[in-house]
Amino acid sequence: MSEKSDNTDVRSELRIAVSESIRTTKRVYSNVFRRSTIEAGLLEKIVLYLLVGLVMFISLFPYYWMFVTSVAPPEVLYSPPPSLIPEEVSLDTYRQLFAAEITFVTYFINSLFVATVSSALAVGIATFGAYSFARLEYPGRSFLSRGVLGSYMISGILMVVPIFQIVVWLGLVDTLTSLIATHFIFTIPLGLYLLGNYFRSIPHEIEEAAMIDGYSRFEVITRITVPMSIPAIIAVYLYSFMLSWNEYLYAVIFIQSQEKYTLPIGIEFLQFEFDFVWGEVMAASLLMTIPIIIMFLYLEEYMVEGLDFGSMD
Repeated sequence: MSEKSDNTDVRSELRIAVSESIRTTKRVYSNVFRRSTIEAGLLEKIVLYLLVGLVMFISLFPYYWMFVTSVAPPEVLYSPPPSLIPEEVSLDTYRQLFAAEITFVTYFINSLFVATVSSALAVGIATFGAYSFARLEYPGRSFLSRGVLGSYMISGILMVVPIFQIVVWLGLVDTLTSLIATHFIFTIPLGLYLLGNYFRSIPHEIEEAAMIDGYSRFEVITRITVPMSIPAIIAVYLYSFMLSWNEYLYAVIFIQSQEKYTLPIGIEFLQFEFDFVWGEVMAASLLMTIPIIIMFLYLEEYMVEGLDFGSMD
């Protein structure tokens, strides 16, 4: 009876600790991201608005020009002088993308599959690796944690030959598996760094209370640490997805069959398939940005919070 009462007390203390940690985290975030007013004169405000407008123009104009190029008919697009507002609008370039022998949808599905799987693998492995860096004591931990991050000092182009030799040895040339393995390996280091710093911000007492209550180390990770680290995990996933989505170098070396092309090399291939290529290239590039934009719009808050905590030592 006494042991059961002790377990009940531990569970109550654990729930209280988790609730307090969540309230503290929310309070920190609200203080960091709350709106604040800065006293400034009229001239300072005008300069600020002009600078903000200039930055927005520089950032958004390329997307506007991509859209204009994608909807302008070829005879209008290639006739000087160029017009910022096209007199004629046509969706023929988009129709041609989806009517080609191997359509844009094929490239899109390949990229989505590779980016989704490689990002999930990177997050899964980085979660357990970062937890070991943050919580476990073993020989060489400090050296490994710094060495993994130091791997970013090596340029990707220097790794092409040895990685290609491994891919050939494994018989994975011209397969999406080779891209998945390569992409998630290259995104693991930053995931280890961000998640490791985030895990260190979680109080030890919460995990210790759970282990006293009978939780195993694996249960502590999956039922306590991971749920409390959702912002950092989403930030790592978005970063990994974006890198894999835009990766060109290894895709163009490993993939040989057109039906297995990802979007970066699929868009490059358009110049061999169409006569007036720039309309189709801009249409494909514009469609390629949509998934990233949607993900950032819905997950921006988690992205900012995860990167903010991950940057703290």
